[in-house]
Amino acid sequence: MSILKVARMGHPVLRECARPLEVDEISTPRIQRLIDDMFDTMHDSQGIGLAGPQVHESIRLFVAGVDDDEGTMPPVVIINPEITQVGSATEEDWEGCLSIPDIRGQVPRAADIRVQALDRYGKQLSMTANGYPARVIQHETDHLDGVLFFDRMKSFRSLTFLEEYSRYWSSRDE
Repeated sequence: MSILKVARMGHPVLRECARPLEVDEISTPRIQRLIDDMFDTMHDSQGIGLAGPQVHESIRLFVAGVDDDEGTMPPVVIINPEITQVGSATEEDWEGCLSIPDIRGQVPRAADIRVQALDRYGKQLSMTANGYPARVIQHETDHLDGVLFFDRMKSFRSLTFLEEYSRYWSSRDE
């Protein structure tokens, strides 16, 4: 497998609306290798999600998964997602991004969502998510629409470098 170069904020690919993948593309060796490389890149970067545009591929595909202090989310491949908010509850919580290294900010997101998508084999995937997994899915889906977490913030007052977040902010959330 390969570690891919992650696009950083300012690269135009992060602001484009990614194209949907055709079902017959999904099973190609190129896309299957890309999925494996994206998981390797995500783990190497200590990320919890990684979208196609973040690795210079303007396609509607992301990988995600985490098992840490923040929460648990089994590894998942999501292609051509359509998200629907379930209920009206929102939650504001901290987010970071591999394309915006060492920065954190508080972002409001839907607390509960329903996802319709395709999996890595092109099969229909239907799931609900809440809390942390819902946040991750919404964050990664935003990348497919050219949206960065800064765009969702109500205020930039919480915007902080990771070092200062660890020093001053994270203890407030415990």
